[in-house]
Amino acid sequence: MSRNYYLAVDIGASSGRHMVSWMEDGKMQMEEVYRFQNGMVQKDGKRLWDTKSLFKDIVAGMKAAKEAGYVPTSMSIDTWAVDYVLLDENDEVLGDTYGYRDHRTEGVDEEVYKVIPEEKLYERSGIQKQIFNTIYQLYADKLKRPEVLEKAKTFLMLPDYFQFLLTGRKKSEYTNGSSTQLVNPNTKQWDFELIDMLGLPKEIFLTLQMPGTALGRLTPKIQKEVGFDCEVIMCASHDTASAVMAMPKTKEGIYLSSGTWSLMGVELLEALRDSNSHAGNYTNEGGYDYRFRYLKNIMGLWMIQSVRHELDDKYSFAEICEEASKCDSFPSRVDVNDASFLAPESMIDAIKDYCKNTNQKVPETLGEISTVVYQSLAECYGKTVSEVEKNTKKEYERIYIIGGGANAGYLNELTAKATGKEIYAGPTEATAIGNIMAQMIANKELKDLTAARKTVRESFEIKVYK
Repeated sequence: MSRNYYLAVDIGASSGRHMVSWMEDGKMQMEEVYRFQNGMVQKDGKRLWDTKSLFKDIVAGMKAAKEAGYVPTSMSIDTWAVDYVLLDENDEVLGDTYGYRDHRTEGVDEEVYKVIPEEKLYERSGIQKQIFNTIYQLYADKLKRPEVLEKAKTFLMLPDYFQFLLTGRKKSEYTNGSSTQLVNPNTKQWDFELIDMLGLPKEIFLTLQMPGTALGRLTPKIQKEVGFDCEVIMCASHDTASAVMAMPKTKEGIYLSSGTWSLMGVELLEALRDSNSHAGNYTNEGGYDYRFRYLKNIMGLWMIQSVRHELDDKYSFAEICEEASKCDSFPSRVDVNDASFLAPESMIDAIKDYCKNTNQKVPETLGEISTVVYQSLAECYGKTVSEVEKNTKKEYERIYIIGGGANAGYLNELTAKATGKEIYAGPTEATAIGNIMAQMIANKELKDLTAARKTVRESFEIKVYK
């Protein structure tokens, strides 16, 4: 019996990877075949994505899979949320492709609220307010580059765009689409009434497709370049949606997708859009199999990543954790969700300035700076757990930490202490695993999400902290 190989192209805001997976003796096996750097480029004061460079790496990684001896049965791409391209009548990208850390949306939220009040917008969408949400980016297009929006014929989120380049077929995937704040959580389709209210061109939006939808096969040009053909399947293309699929769930619990961002919440079958959820800035993003990811965005390990980069990446994350643990008693804390940490010129200076401005002891060493971040994150997680339990009227025994942050043992220990919950940490490559799960379910190699999660538990190391 021939073996099926599945290729996950998992692109994060700071790096991307190509992971090949297959089933062997009832367990998922995975191998990384390609990795590349990613990041916003600065041009004329703008923070942009270099989509051409990203697509070159997507193709290069596909070639690397073939060279490693893996010809995939199918493949799929996931990325972060909210960012998009606008295509003209010839399917060429119009203008710049902005990154979510660009400042062009500053003040745009108030313009949107002149059309629809913030609380009404939350009631309609269930999506938390983030100044970089697609709704504000598109409204910024309307206000600041209307000529681009007027020429637009198609709106595609980034993974949909890259898969269009692979197949020549344009389709929009639901989980990433839900992050736009323009989707109706009841119908799971675009809220065209809202889009009309905002004066955005509704004809550019394609019908949303559920994860598991077959998009098509590679174009002849791509086949020639990579040396094989395969099916392209739409996974849960918002990386957090894929990561949450890989939660090794046995009992009900809170998940923490820990990476550049920390996304903390629970799975619900209906969107929770009450006043407490709105006040707490909770979101109801679309998930696999019609689940909702009721969660809060927390700044996450972006702060530690930035500190590390400022020190020329000469310390590993394990070494940073070790230095932080030596300064465990350092007293200062920061609000990790403060806007000053979103895109500062210097994260180290931003942390020091926050402590100084709030009359706290200013951290100086790497250990002091990193323990401030880790302990502030853990305390934020503790508060979030209390809010989630209050809002959902339910107590949870466990926290499932998935993603790269599952390796941060010091932070996991702090989180167990701050929340009073059992911590199940792993798998670390949750996003790629979730991407693969959607493909395996589509190919009927795994029965459904429950069976796939059981396979994850049996296939990857899960560490427990109490």
